[in-house]
Amino acid sequence: MAETDTIIDRLKVALQKLQGNAYPEVSNPRSCKKRASVALVLRIRPSLLDLESFIQEGVSSSQSESVDVLSSFFKHTWAQRGDPELLLIKRATRHGDRWTGHVALPGGKRETNDEDDQVVSIRETMEEIGLDLRASYSTFIGNLPQRVVTTSWGQTPLMVLCPYVFLITSHNVPPLRLQPSEVAAVHWVPLRALLSPSLRTYESCNVSDRLTRQRGLIARLFFHTILGKMLFPAVQLVTSESLYCSSTQEFLPDEPPPISTTPSLKNLWTTVLLSWDSSRITKLNQPLLLWGLTHGIVTDFLDLLPSHDTSKLWTWPTFSHWDIQLVLWLITCRFRKRRLHAATTPSPQPVTIIEEGFSATIGTDGWQSTTISPLSNPPPSTATATATSSATARMLDGYFHLVRRALLATFLLRAGFGAAALTTTFLLLRKRHARMRVTAPVPPTT
Repeated sequence: MAETDTIIDRLKVALQKLQGNAYPEVSNPRSCKKRASVALVLRIRPSLLDLESFIQEGVSSSQSESVDVLSSFFKHTWAQRGDPELLLIKRATRHGDRWTGHVALPGGKRETNDEDDQVVSIRETMEEIGLDLRASYSTFIGNLPQRVVTTSWGQTPLMVLCPYVFLITSHNVPPLRLQPSEVAAVHWVPLRALLSPSLRTYESCNVSDRLTRQRGLIARLFFHTILGKMLFPAVQLVTSESLYCSSTQEFLPDEPPPISTTPSLKNLWTTVLLSWDSSRITKLNQPLLLWGLTHGIVTDFLDLLPSHDTSKLWTWPTFSHWDIQLVLWLITCRFRKRRLHAATTPSPQPVTIIEEGFSATIGTDGWQSTTISPLSNPPPSTATATATSSATARMLDGYFHLVRRALLATFLLRAGFGAAALTTTFLLLRKRHARMRVTAPVPPTT
């Protein structure tokens, strides 16, 4: 239990740090009025030996007494020896939604009648999974760094995303009620799993689909050939408890239609499409992956844990094609060294909080899922943070500018090697043709 006890101590310090040091509010850019909020909900699962004391000693609280509640909460034996967990949702399947089935935090957009951004996270969590974060079993802890998000593959800011942290302090939590149109499942994930290096992986994303969405299938196939897929850092989730919405389509998914093995042009084309776009078929037993904006928010929270070194678990996005990987690695070598050094050295300079991710995996209520384009400049923003800022922003600040350089350099190298290969082939064929003319027998004269 020594490892779990250490995590509890580190979690206590992180939550106390959040209570005493609120991150500043990020103002909307001039051309963007939308705001959205998400809730990062934590709980401590008691061990089997402490289950009875957990039921007897559950802490009730009000939002105004959160400091005292947090202090008394960690005095309980069951809390000191428990296992801290994070609540994540799996989004429901939606036709035409490119982020369908992704892992996310409960949340959504701010309405005109919402008092502030924190109220949005509370209201959306209640609407999506039926968890009342204003009840006596919940305590508001604080906020995480806010970030500006832009439309996919664009330079126009769409919204400001605001994460808020809550702690469940009692066992008296009513059963969750999942909204079928938005949530397919709720998962409790131990923090130990999120910190485990063995669960780090990548999520592949078809960048050509976002780059050429309005240009037809041929254009997407062309760009998919030259770009491949982009690989984003992810965590394969191991859950301790899950609740599924049985009324959603993915609860009992339909099997994909069998593909005929009879040779034909139509069957060949179908096979190519399925291999190019794996989202066209339903994946059974697909692993839960945490990536994109939600991964960035969770990374910011884990960065608050004492003795946690973000740089040891951090990986930068890359591409599936080996030549782009190599050129990107060479171009970003010095950048990565500087960022890894800066990750362990807090900077007193303000840092613009711009989320350069690829997946805004938040529950949607009429607003589109969003990203920041790796191939476009980030939008201007007046939002800055003081001494402490987003770990994700510190690691990614300026990275996608180098990605654009790497792509351009790779395409030039490909063109150069291609031209050299064609020239060499032409010269060899020309030389061979000339040699054949010299050695050809002369026809006899009559």
